[in-house]
Amino acid sequence: MTRRPPVARSLAALRRSLDTLRSRRATVALVPTMGALHAGHISLVRLARRRASRVIVSIFVNPKQFAPHEDFGSYPRTMDADLAKLAAEKVDLVWAPTAEAMYPDGFSTAIAPGGPALAGLEDRFRPHFFGGVATVVGKLLLQCRPDVAVFGEKDYQQLKVVTRMARDLDLGVKVIGAPVRRERDGLAMSSRNVYLSADERRSAPVLYRTLKDCAARLRGGEAVAATLEDGRRAVVEAGFALDYLEARHAESLAPLASLGDGPARLLVAAKIGHTRLIDNLKV
Repeated sequence: MTRRPPVARSLAALRRSLDTLRSRRATVALVPTMGALHAGHISLVRLARRRASRVIVSIFVNPKQFAPHEDFGSYPRTMDADLAKLAAEKVDLVWAPTAEAMYPDGFSTAIAPGGPALAGLEDRFRPHFFGGVATVVGKLLLQCRPDVAVFGEKDYQQLKVVTRMARDLDLGVKVIGAPVRRERDGLAMSSRNVYLSADERRSAPVLYRTLKDCAARLRGGEAVAATLEDGRRAVVEAGFALDYLEARHAESLAPLASLGDGPARLLVAAKIGHTRLIDNLKV
């Protein structure tokens, strides 16, 4: 039976474990997660292993990035299964703090990111979100002191926010983006996919098919505005409530009028039933 990785739940335990890792002159990679691990998360762990000699995975469902009407209470929590998966990957340490350890009584400091956090994408629909993400990720990076931190490209705007924060605050960590992992029908892997009904799951790959179609049309020289309008219509006709389908500069996330304005990324967010899905694709 594979031995489960040690789990630190307090800052004191984390620091003792880090001191042991660092005493061996190890390089350390951190993979921040909220648990409910799937194959997409495991791909991040494997990339982290290629970039460092020791791998830490954090598991913390961060209350500060959920609005009152969102799914914090029902967000899937599968710690035993998560630890079994991480054991199979020979992860060196799991940092699974309690809410009290992360946000003790009197906690009153927050990071307010700008730049890509104010691009008018996720921030337009979830204005609380990136402040909560930046604060918890900032804390995780300071707590774990990794050389490298690995984030998935599925949450593309989040990746850009974290990258900018680490650079602006001189946190001394290299942020690496890992490609989106998909199901066989193209649906981006997500912990929230378990919320989908059977009918919703059959419709969900429309998001990826629409992104692929839009990307092909844009590469073929068609106009951005008309292509996006057709894509938005396809998503709505498939039964989604669309939040956005946009073409943005891949680094700044500024709107693009044409592909000549810089490297392009298509980003989409839409709700089907009670489940909100996001996805993106390089053009």
